[in-house]
Amino acid sequence: MRLIVVVPFLNEARFLPRLLASIERQSRPPDRLVLVDDGSCDGSAELAAAFAARHGYAVARRRPPRAPESDRLAGAAELQSFAWAVRGLGEPWDVLAKLDADVELNPRHFECLLARLREDPRLGVAGAFLTDVAQDGATSRFPGPRWHVRGATKFYRRECYEQIQPIPAHLGWDMIDEVKARRAGWRTQSFDLPGGDTLHLRPTGQHDGRLRAYRRWGRCAWGYGAHPAFVVLGGVKRALRRPYVVGGVVYVLGYLEAGLCRRPRAERDVRAFVRREEVRQVLAVLTTRAAPPVLPTTAEGIT
Repeated sequence: MRLIVVVPFLNEARFLPRLLASIERQSRPPDRLVLVDDGSCDGSAELAAAFAARHGYAVARRRPPRAPESDRLAGAAELQSFAWAVRGLGEPWDVLAKLDADVELNPRHFECLLARLREDPRLGVAGAFLTDVAQDGATSRFPGPRWHVRGATKFYRRECYEQIQPIPAHLGWDMIDEVKARRAGWRTQSFDLPGGDTLHLRPTGQHDGRLRAYRRWGRCAWGYGAHPAFVVLGGVKRALRRPYVVGGVVYVLGYLEAGLCRRPRAERDVRAFVRREEVRQVLAVLTTRAAPPVLPTTAEGIT
């Protein structure tokens, strides 16, 4: 299977060297690595260019300048950069991977996920579980169901990727892609990797503040069509974690704000599929059976 890996980044000079070093250590290197600078001013683009100069499989590209944004994540800039790079591919591929620049890969990351895709022809979107690395060095695996693939490490089978297009460039996109895949009959799954998890060097929510992240996650839930009852449940569960109470409140307010402002969201048929999956989860819990694939209430974790 021919593998193309795309890494969109903006001002990631702190973490990009660790990602690139971990790509060098892969037991199965990518057939093509596309490093996409989205307007960095911290030396990230130069790091990418130097890596590409040393490795024949790598290419460094710069996305055309864009207008400044108050919240780059809200506009799904990384998805836009990823899609821009994919449109420019002039070579065949079987598997397309999107990686964030703030991860350090398990040495067998590519090898193992390609093996899973070969073994299961109905596996459309695959990824690996991630372990977060806190600022003090403490590590913990980010909680999440096996059917959810984190946006930081997504591997798409070509047939699946083409079938789920277009993926809308707004908050919740990295849930909508999975919903569309499952709705089309594909499986989505994260896997354990031998030797330990791939590391997420900047834990979720630390990019620009935890409370802003909670608000954004609430807007994500609006974006992919979570039922209000599930959002309330997600808010209650978040109220029991740090920052206590306020995190859950901000999460629910983010959802309400998105609705009042009529922010973009998934198509009606996708939202209907989301609600059906949520109902199946409730029924599974009530009957004490194992829950089937359903949506978390944010793009980064379950309720």
